[in-house]
Amino acid sequence: MSIRDAVEHAIRAWNQHEIDRGAPAVVDFDFFPPTGEAPKPVDRLGTLRRLSGLIQEIEEPSVSQRIKADLAYLRALMGERPALDDYVRATQGCPAAGWPADYVIAKGEIARQCVEGRGVRWGESTAVDLAEAEGPIDAAAAPDAIREAATDYESAVRRATGTDAAYELTIEKVDVDAYWGYWLDGAGQRVRLRLNMRNASYTKTQARQFALHEVLSHGLQSASIAAHCVSEGVPWVRLSSVHGPQQVLLEGLAQTMPLFVARDDEALVTRVRIDHYLHLVRAELHIALNAGTSVEECARHARSRVPWWKDSQIAGLLADRSTDPQLRTYMWAYAAGIDWFTNLADSEASPIRQVLQAGYRAPLTPTDLEELWPEGPAVGGPGGSPTLSAAAP
Repeated sequence: MSIRDAVEHAIRAWNQHEIDRGAPAVVDFDFFPPTGEAPKPVDRLGTLRRLSGLIQEIEEPSVSQRIKADLAYLRALMGERPALDDYVRATQGCPAAGWPADYVIAKGEIARQCVEGRGVRWGESTAVDLAEAEGPIDAAAAPDAIREAATDYESAVRRATGTDAAYELTIEKVDVDAYWGYWLDGAGQRVRLRLNMRNASYTKTQARQFALHEVLSHGLQSASIAAHCVSEGVPWVRLSSVHGPQQVLLEGLAQTMPLFVARDDEALVTRVRIDHYLHLVRAELHIALNAGTSVEECARHARSRVPWWKDSQIAGLLADRSTDPQLRTYMWAYAAGIDWFTNLADSEASPIRQVLQAGYRAPLTPTDLEELWPEGPAVGGPGGSPTLSAAAP
């Protein structure tokens, strides 16, 4: 067994331990599922010892980086609480630097203009009014609407990314008390999309958005990387985990895919521009709360930036980004990813084709992305304002 294979075996054994105890899974997509007997579960401390020993023998940088992410996450699960920037660097592979207030406000102004261009007023009822303008659909019709939209966009995504990989999609409805409305996982060519009926909302535009995000980005991308693992030997760990350094690529590209394949769809582009702004605001709160800013001040800032956010939403996102070891790292990937890929899409001189095709062959890290586009922005932000600003778009 190679060192890389030993690392994968250790992660799978740890993953089984977490599943057995009812905790979130460690592995979200297995690019190279084994055909033999599944490894016996190994607890967190045992896995920490295993991976700490293996890292001493590794020469491949990508495997070493992945183990460092696993070790940081394991330590956080068992109670360690490193500074946010240290934790995000170790796990997501980029700094939690953030963005200046004037940059956030500028992106908010772009989002506001898009919203108003759709005939919706920017204010406390924006989310409700926008959903109404987009055309709500019944939750029962959502799976078929998502499948239909995926079929419509599949050829465009394949052209943009250069993939011919096959995938098998299953859509399941669940009802769980979790922050997510949609979640995709799987193994090899098998892709599973879960719709959390407790949190999910559905409009005609969102059906197209989720088809691009979940099915044709996460699903087809993961199946494409899995196919590459089968056809060629790869040096990196063939397991995807949300605490790992590939997540900026996966979430960034999934959120911005409309900018690459459906730029003329104003409703979809509006959703991307809103999401870009909202994730920058969430990043401000992420940094502030972890730096010791009070909940009250964070809540005031959130309301000044996003007038339609409810108290329950603000309370949830603050808890997720401060008290949950998984979400404290994983949530940063959304802001870092959507910002980098939005800039990639908006720049006429960026290597869009090279990045998209490379991202459908391997789980690129933030360092890989910056090497593909040296002139692009820093992944994770250039650094932001040290204090929260009350200004809003």
